[in-house]
Amino acid sequence: MDVLGWLRPWEFSPTFVLVFLAAAALFVRGRRVHHVGAVRQWLFWAGMILLYLSLHTRVDYYAERMFFIHRIQHLVLHHLGPLLVMAAYPGQVMRAGLPLAWRARLAQARRDSATVRLLEALATNRFLIPLLFVVLVLVWLEPTVQFYSMLDWRIYRFMNWSVVISGCLYWNLILDRRPRPPAAMGPGGRILSPILTMVPQMIAGAVITFTERDIYPVFDLCGRALSNFSAVDDQIIGGLIMWVPAGLIETIGLLVALGTLMRLSGRNRLPQPRRRQRPAPARSGSA
Repeated sequence: MDVLGWLRPWEFSPTFVLVFLAAAALFVRGRRVHHVGAVRQWLFWAGMILLYLSLHTRVDYYAERMFFIHRIQHLVLHHLGPLLVMAAYPGQVMRAGLPLAWRARLAQARRDSATVRLLEALATNRFLIPLLFVVLVLVWLEPTVQFYSMLDWRIYRFMNWSVVISGCLYWNLILDRRPRPPAAMGPGGRILSPILTMVPQMIAGAVITFTERDIYPVFDLCGRALSNFSAVDDQIIGGLIMWVPAGLIETIGLLVALGTLMRLSGRNRLPQPRRRQRPAPARSGSA
């Protein structure tokens, strides 16, 4: 087996390489300021390696020519890779890796720029981000959209970037360990959200699995990389990947959120329900 051949990019992307190296460098620099335990480091590098292998190796060639490999690729890009990276809580570490002047400018921009505050609010919106997370899975699965996205390299790269970014934003909300506020989503919402996003994806996976006709002919047009798989068999396996492993990963996120809820409850850090104050009875005046 030619390992170097597998690791060689199918389509070289300088943008991806720059973003990957910048993220890795910021995390390494930030570790000098913030203590990062071995488990967090393992989670970060495991997620980063999976993202790299899925996007910038020979795997991408097979993802363009086999539906089930394409679904494995997106399982990593949208679910597993971002989950592992965000489980390392890299935000503060990577900010600490920035040069001091850049950190000062970033802090000033957050104070003074309405545009920056708006972008930050959108990136942490507890309704918008879960909606994007599930919509971007279903939109790219629509047969016509899938057809053109696999044939046009610009749409194809936009598709892959969109699922990575939405995955990171989503798991950033779900894995937050703080109460709300300052967290954008409350502990209960972090448990409910994976259920709401999991169900449509599992339904879509079941529909694809049980469809007995080829609904993604683009993979035949591109030439299937594994000729011993029929179109329907390829489709069945791809649907099952959406149905079972994707749901399992979201269940893991749900269990982490449940653990956070129990921890906050044990420390009495959950918001207390407001008690209505009964109005004092009016005193009758003396005759």
